Amino acid sequence: MTRSTRRGGPGGRPRRTARIAVPSLLLAAALLFPRLLPNRPGNLGSLAETALPWSAVAIAVLLLWAAARGTRPAMAAALVPLVAWCALFVPALAAPARAGLGDFKALSFNVGGARTTPEAVAREVIATGADLVALEKVPVGAVPAYEKALAAAYPHHTTRNTLGLWSRHPLREVEAMDLGGPWPHAIRAVAGTPGGDTAVYAVRLPSVRVRATEGFAIGPRDAAAARLADRVARDPAPRMMLLGDLNGSLDDRGLAPLARQLEPAQEHAGRGFGFTWPAPFPVVRIDHVLLRGLEATSTRVLPDLGSDHRPVLTEVRRTV
Repeated sequence: MTRSTRRGGPGGRPRRTARIAVPSLLLAAALLFPRLLPNRPGNLGSLAETALPWSAVAIAVLLLWAAARGTRPAMAAALVPLVAWCALFVPALAAPARAGLGDFKALSFNVGGARTTPEAVAREVIATGADLVALEKVPVGAVPAYEKALAAAYPHHTTRNTLGLWSRHPLREVEAMDLGGPWPHAIRAVAGTPGGDTAVYAVRLPSVRVRATEGFAIGPRDAAAARLADRVARDPAPRMMLLGDLNGSLDDRGLAPLARQLEPAQEHAGRGFGFTWPAPFPVVRIDHVLLRGLEATSTRVLPDLGSDHRPVLTEVRRTV
Protein backbone atom coordinates (compact mmCIF):
# COMPACT_ATOMS: atom_id res chain seq x y z
CA MET A 1 0.00 0.00 0.00
CA THR A 2 1.44 3.36 -1.00
CA ARG A 3 1.44 6.37 1.27
CA SER A 4 -1.12 8.22 -0.85
CA THR A 5 -3.77 5.62 -0.16
CA ARG A 6 -3.25 5.20 3.56
CA ARG A 7 -5.91 6.56 5.90
CA GLY A 8 -3.71 9.49 6.87
CA GLY A 9 -2.23 10.13 3.41
CA PRO A 10 -3.09 12.85 0.91
CA GLY A 11 -5.28 10.50 -1.12
CA GLY A 12 -7.62 9.99 1.84
CA ARG A 13 -8.14 13.67 2.59
CA PRO A 14 -10.61 14.40 -0.22
CA ARG A 15 -12.71 11.44 0.84
CA ARG A 16 -12.65 12.51 4.49
CA THR A 17 -13.56 16.05 3.52
CA ALA A 18 -16.40 14.80 1.31
CA ARG A 19 -17.85 12.77 4.18
CA ILE A 20 -18.29 16.02 6.09
CA ALA A 21 -19.01 18.37 3.18
CA VAL A 22 -21.89 16.37 1.71
CA PRO A 23 -24.05 16.20 4.88
CA SER A 24 -23.10 19.79 5.72
CA LEU A 25 -24.29 21.14 2.38
CA LEU A 26 -27.42 18.98 2.48
CA LEU A 27 -28.23 20.29 5.95
CA ALA A 28 -27.69 23.89 4.85
CA ALA A 29 -30.00 23.33 1.88
CA ALA A 30 -32.64 21.78 4.16
CA LEU A 31 -32.44 24.82 6.44
CA LEU A 32 -32.73 27.37 3.66
CA PHE A 33 -35.19 25.48 1.46
CA PRO A 34 -37.12 23.10 3.75
CA ARG A 35 -40.05 22.82 1.35
CA LEU A 36 -37.79 20.87 -1.00
CA LEU A 37 -37.84 17.99 1.48
CA PRO A 38 -40.39 15.40 0.36
CA ASN A 39 -43.36 14.81 2.64
CA ARG A 40 -43.57 11.15 1.77
CA PRO A 41 -43.24 8.75 3.35
CA GLY A 42 -44.54 9.57 6.82
CA ASN A 43 -44.78 13.38 6.42
CA LEU A 44 -41.06 13.62 7.10
CA GLY A 45 -40.89 17.07 5.51
CA SER A 46 -43.37 18.46 8.04
CA LEU A 47 -41.52 16.77 10.89
CA ALA A 48 -38.20 18.26 9.75
CA GLU A 49 -39.75 21.73 9.49
CA THR A 50 -41.11 21.40 13.02
CA ALA A 51 -37.63 20.58 14.31
CA LEU A 52 -35.69 23.19 12.31
CA PRO A 53 -34.27 25.10 15.32
CA TRP A 54 -32.94 21.83 16.72
CA SER A 55 -30.79 21.32 13.63
CA ALA A 56 -28.23 23.17 15.76
CA VAL A 57 -27.48 19.81 17.40
CA ALA A 58 -26.56 18.26 14.04
CA ILE A 59 -24.46 21.32 13.20
CA ALA A 60 -22.53 20.97 16.46
CA VAL A 61 -21.83 17.31 15.64
CA LEU A 62 -20.56 18.26 12.18
CA LEU A 63 -18.30 20.96 13.62
CA LEU A 64 -16.81 18.55 16.15
CA TRP A 65 -16.33 15.95 13.43
CA ALA A 66 -14.61 18.49 11.18
CA ALA A 67 -12.38 19.67 14.03
CA ALA A 68 -11.35 16.07 14.74
CA ARG A 69 -10.46 15.57 11.08
CA GLY A 70 -8.24 18.62 11.24
CA THR A 71 -8.67 19.80 7.65
CA ARG A 72 -9.59 23.33 6.67
CA PRO A 73 -11.94 22.30 3.83
CA ALA A 74 -13.89 20.08 6.21
CA MET A 75 -14.21 22.87 8.77
CA ALA A 76 -15.25 25.34 6.07
CA ALA A 77 -17.94 22.94 4.87
CA ALA A 78 -19.26 22.43 8.40
CA LEU A 79 -19.53 26.21 8.83
CA VAL A 80 -21.98 26.51 5.91
CA PRO A 81 -25.04 25.14 7.81
CA LEU A 82 -23.99 27.17 10.85
CA VAL A 83 -24.15 30.37 8.79
CA ALA A 84 -27.55 29.30 7.40
CA TRP A 85 -28.84 28.57 10.91
CA CYS A 86 -27.62 31.93 12.22
CA ALA A 87 -29.26 33.77 9.32
CA LEU A 88 -32.58 32.11 10.14
CA PHE A 89 -32.66 32.21 13.92
CA VAL A 90 -30.20 34.71 15.40
CA PRO A 91 -32.44 37.73 14.56
CA ALA A 92 -35.18 36.28 16.77
CA LEU A 93 -32.74 35.38 19.53
CA ALA A 94 -31.11 38.81 19.49
CA ALA A 95 -34.28 40.87 19.11
CA PRO A 96 -34.60 43.53 21.83
CA ALA A 97 -37.47 43.15 24.26
CA ARG A 98 -40.31 45.51 23.37
CA ALA A 99 -42.53 47.44 25.71
CA GLY A 100 -46.31 47.24 25.66
CA LEU A 101 -48.19 50.43 24.71
CA GLY A 102 -50.92 48.39 23.06
CA ASP A 103 -54.68 48.77 23.09
CA PHE A 104 -55.41 45.48 24.84
CA LYS A 105 -53.92 42.14 25.92
CA ALA A 106 -54.87 38.59 24.97
CA LEU A 107 -53.91 35.26 26.51
CA SER A 108 -54.00 31.74 25.08
CA PHE A 109 -53.61 28.76 27.39
CA ASN A 110 -54.15 25.03 26.90
CA VAL A 111 -54.97 24.18 30.51
CA GLY A 112 -54.10 20.50 30.11
CA GLY A 113 -57.25 18.87 31.43
CA ALA A 114 -56.87 17.36 34.90
CA ARG A 115 -53.35 18.71 35.43
CA THR A 116 -54.62 22.14 36.50
CA THR A 117 -57.51 23.40 38.61
CA PRO A 118 -59.99 26.13 37.63
CA GLU A 119 -59.19 28.18 40.72
CA ALA A 120 -55.42 28.07 40.11
CA VAL A 121 -55.80 28.88 36.42
CA ALA A 122 -58.18 31.76 37.21
CA ARG A 123 -55.72 33.33 39.64
CA GLU A 124 -52.89 33.19 37.12
CA VAL A 125 -55.06 34.41 34.23
CA ILE A 126 -56.44 37.39 36.13
CA ALA A 127 -52.94 38.35 37.28
CA THR A 128 -51.81 38.76 33.65
CA GLY A 129 -54.25 41.63 33.09
CA ALA A 130 -55.41 40.07 29.81
CA ASP A 131 -58.58 41.51 28.27
CA LEU A 132 -59.29 38.39 26.21
CA VAL A 133 -58.58 34.83 27.34
CA ALA A 134 -58.81 31.70 25.19
CA LEU A 135 -58.65 28.46 27.16
CA GLU A 136 -58.22 25.15 25.38
CA LYS A 137 -58.66 21.56 26.52
CA VAL A 138 -60.96 22.57 29.36
CA PRO A 139 -62.55 19.41 30.85
CA VAL A 140 -66.26 19.59 30.05
CA GLY A 141 -67.16 18.81 33.63
CA ALA A 142 -64.97 21.66 34.89
CA VAL A 143 -66.51 24.37 32.68
CA PRO A 144 -68.93 25.60 35.42
CA ALA A 145 -66.03 25.93 37.86
CA TYR A 146 -64.03 27.97 35.31
CA GLU A 147 -67.06 30.17 34.68
CA LYS A 148 -67.44 30.82 38.40
CA ALA A 149 -63.75 31.46 39.04
CA LEU A 150 -63.40 33.92 36.12
CA ALA A 151 -66.81 35.62 36.37
CA ALA A 152 -65.77 38.69 38.35
CA ALA A 153 -62.88 39.64 36.04
CA TYR A 154 -64.44 38.43 32.79
CA PRO A 155 -68.21 39.02 32.76
CA HIS A 156 -68.52 37.99 29.09
CA HIS A 157 -67.73 34.48 27.94
CA THR A 158 -68.71 31.63 25.67
CA THR A 159 -67.78 27.94 25.78
CA ARG A 160 -68.15 25.00 23.43
CA ASN A 161 -67.03 21.53 24.44
CA THR A 162 -63.38 21.91 25.57
CA LEU A 163 -62.95 25.50 24.29
CA GLY A 164 -63.70 28.73 26.11
CA LEU A 165 -63.36 32.43 25.36
CA TRP A 166 -63.52 34.93 28.23
CA SER A 167 -63.58 38.71 27.81
CA ARG A 168 -63.71 41.92 29.83
CA HIS A 169 -65.66 43.40 26.93
CA PRO A 170 -68.92 42.35 25.27
CA LEU A 171 -68.95 39.39 22.87
CA ARG A 172 -71.41 38.99 20.02
CA GLU A 173 -71.87 36.93 16.84
CA VAL A 174 -70.66 33.82 18.64
CA GLU A 175 -70.18 30.83 16.36
CA ALA A 176 -68.88 27.32 17.09
CA MET A 177 -66.93 25.96 14.15
CA ASP A 178 -66.82 22.29 13.17
CA LEU A 179 -63.55 21.79 11.29
CA GLY A 180 -64.06 18.07 10.85
CA GLY A 181 -64.03 15.79 13.86
CA PRO A 182 -66.00 14.76 16.93
CA TRP A 183 -65.76 18.14 18.70
CA PRO A 184 -65.67 21.84 17.74
CA HIS A 185 -62.16 22.96 16.90
CA ALA A 186 -62.79 26.72 17.06
CA ILE A 187 -65.07 29.41 18.44
CA ARG A 188 -65.45 32.72 16.65
CA ALA A 189 -66.83 35.83 18.33
CA VAL A 190 -66.64 39.57 17.83
CA ALA A 191 -65.21 41.33 20.88
CA GLY A 192 -65.74 45.04 21.50
CA THR A 193 -62.16 45.69 22.57
CA PRO A 194 -60.51 49.07 23.30
CA GLY A 195 -58.87 48.63 19.89
CA GLY A 196 -62.26 48.41 18.20
CA ASP A 197 -64.46 45.48 17.25
CA THR A 198 -62.22 42.46 16.68
CA ALA A 199 -63.06 39.01 15.36
CA VAL A 200 -61.52 36.56 17.81
CA TYR A 201 -60.96 32.87 17.08
CA ALA A 202 -60.27 30.52 19.99
CA VAL A 203 -58.78 27.38 18.42
CA ARG A 204 -57.55 23.92 19.26
CA LEU A 205 -56.64 21.87 16.20
CA PRO A 206 -56.50 18.06 16.32
CA SER A 207 -53.46 16.52 17.96
CA VAL A 208 -50.55 15.03 16.06
CA ARG A 209 -48.58 11.89 16.86
CA VAL A 210 -45.41 10.16 15.73
CA ARG A 211 -46.30 6.54 15.04
CA ALA A 212 -44.21 3.66 13.75
CA THR A 213 -46.80 2.74 11.12
CA GLU A 214 -47.71 6.26 9.94
CA GLY A 215 -44.72 8.41 10.74
CA PHE A 216 -45.74 11.99 11.60
CA ALA A 217 -49.53 11.59 11.75
CA ILE A 218 -50.86 15.05 10.88
CA GLY A 219 -53.74 14.36 8.50
CA PRO A 220 -56.66 15.47 10.73
CA ARG A 221 -54.77 18.57 11.89
CA ASP A 222 -53.87 19.61 8.35
CA ALA A 223 -57.44 19.11 7.15
CA ALA A 224 -58.81 21.19 10.04
CA ALA A 225 -56.20 23.90 9.44
CA ALA A 226 -57.18 24.11 5.78
CA ARG A 227 -60.87 24.49 6.68
CA LEU A 228 -60.01 27.16 9.23
CA ALA A 229 -57.82 29.00 6.72
CA ASP A 230 -60.72 29.04 4.26
CA ARG A 231 -63.03 30.47 6.93
CA VAL A 232 -60.50 33.13 7.88
CA ALA A 233 -59.99 34.09 4.25
CA ARG A 234 -63.75 34.67 3.87
CA ASP A 235 -64.07 36.59 7.14
CA PRO A 236 -64.70 40.29 6.32
CA ALA A 237 -63.59 41.58 9.73
CA PRO A 238 -60.84 44.19 9.33
CA ARG A 239 -59.34 43.27 12.70
CA MET A 240 -58.81 39.66 13.63
CA MET A 241 -57.02 37.67 16.30
CA LEU A 242 -56.54 33.91 16.39
CA LEU A 243 -55.58 32.44 19.77
CA GLY A 244 -54.92 28.81 20.38
CA ASP A 245 -53.20 25.48 20.26
CA LEU A 246 -52.50 24.69 16.61
CA ASN A 247 -50.58 21.51 17.45
CA GLY A 248 -47.76 22.50 15.15
CA SER A 249 -45.01 24.96 14.37
CA LEU A 250 -45.81 27.66 11.82
CA ASP A 251 -42.76 26.40 9.91
CA ASP A 252 -44.70 23.18 9.26
CA ARG A 253 -46.07 23.21 5.72
CA GLY A 254 -49.31 21.70 7.00
CA LEU A 255 -50.15 25.02 8.65
CA ALA A 256 -49.06 27.12 5.66
CA PRO A 257 -52.64 27.80 4.43
CA LEU A 258 -53.43 29.39 7.79
CA ALA A 259 -50.09 31.15 8.24
CA ARG A 260 -50.52 32.85 4.86
CA GLN A 261 -53.73 34.50 6.04
CA LEU A 262 -52.48 36.01 9.32
CA GLU A 263 -49.34 37.51 10.85
CA PRO A 264 -47.65 35.71 13.78
CA ALA A 265 -47.36 37.96 16.81
CA GLN A 266 -44.10 36.27 17.80
CA GLU A 267 -42.46 37.19 14.51
CA HIS A 268 -42.86 40.92 15.11
CA ALA A 269 -42.81 41.39 18.86
CA GLY A 270 -41.28 38.30 20.41
CA ARG A 271 -37.81 37.34 21.52
CA GLY A 272 -36.30 33.89 21.25
CA PHE A 273 -37.97 30.77 19.96
CA GLY A 274 -40.99 31.08 22.22
CA PHE A 275 -41.33 27.31 22.69
CA THR A 276 -44.52 26.33 24.55
CA TRP A 277 -44.61 22.51 24.67
CA PRO A 278 -44.00 20.44 26.71
CA ALA A 279 -44.17 22.91 29.57
CA PRO A 280 -41.37 21.54 31.81
CA PHE A 281 -38.85 21.68 28.94
CA PRO A 282 -40.42 23.21 25.80
CA VAL A 283 -38.99 22.10 22.47
CA VAL A 284 -41.50 23.50 19.98
CA ARG A 285 -43.97 26.38 19.73
CA ILE A 286 -47.42 24.98 19.06
CA ASP A 287 -49.46 27.68 20.85
CA HIS A 288 -49.86 30.79 18.74
CA VAL A 289 -51.31 34.27 18.41
CA LEU A 290 -52.03 35.28 14.80
CA LEU A 291 -53.22 38.72 13.75
CA ARG A 292 -54.84 40.74 10.99
CA GLY A 293 -55.42 44.48 11.21
CA LEU A 294 -53.59 44.43 14.55
CA GLU A 295 -49.92 44.75 15.48
CA ALA A 296 -48.28 43.00 18.40
CA THR A 297 -46.42 45.41 20.67
CA SER A 298 -45.18 42.63 22.94
CA THR A 299 -45.60 38.89 23.24
CA ARG A 300 -44.11 36.41 25.67
CA VAL A 301 -44.42 32.84 26.86
CA LEU A 302 -45.32 32.62 30.53
CA PRO A 303 -43.80 30.15 33.01
CA ASP A 304 -45.04 26.60 33.51
CA LEU A 305 -48.41 26.85 35.30
CA GLY A 306 -49.02 23.14 35.72
CA SER A 307 -50.35 22.23 32.28
CA ASP A 308 -48.33 20.46 29.60
CA HIS A 309 -48.44 23.73 27.62
CA ARG A 310 -47.17 27.17 28.54
CA PRO A 311 -49.47 30.19 28.11
CA VAL A 312 -48.82 32.94 25.58
CA LEU A 313 -49.58 36.58 26.47
CA THR A 314 -49.67 39.21 23.72
CA GLU A 315 -50.39 42.94 23.75
CA VAL A 316 -51.66 44.45 20.50
CA ARG A 317 -52.71 47.74 18.96
CA ARG A 318 -54.93 48.38 16.00
CA THR A 319 -53.52 49.22 12.59
CA VAL A 320 -56.81 49.64 10.71
